[in-house]
Amino acid sequence: MENKSESTSGATAQSGCFVCQTARPFLEHIWNDATRSHFRNSRIEFLKGIRSLIDDRIARLSRDEPKGTHVPVE
Repeated sequence: MENKSESTSGATAQSGCFVCQTARPFLEHIWNDATRSHFRNSRIEFLKGIRSLIDDRIARLSRDEPKGTHVPVE
């Protein structure tokens, strides 16, 4: 019985996506520490930006809207 992980040519097929199985390990192998640190920091900054957008939206939704109108009395 043929194993599911083997193709008809006898080579083993990898499960998962190309990026996870091939591209990412290759890039991590050729990147130096400075490059790795730069991309890690960029991911952190991106997430901080998303957090800032969410915080602003929460603040906008949490504001108390004024009830009624202000009428000057003479």
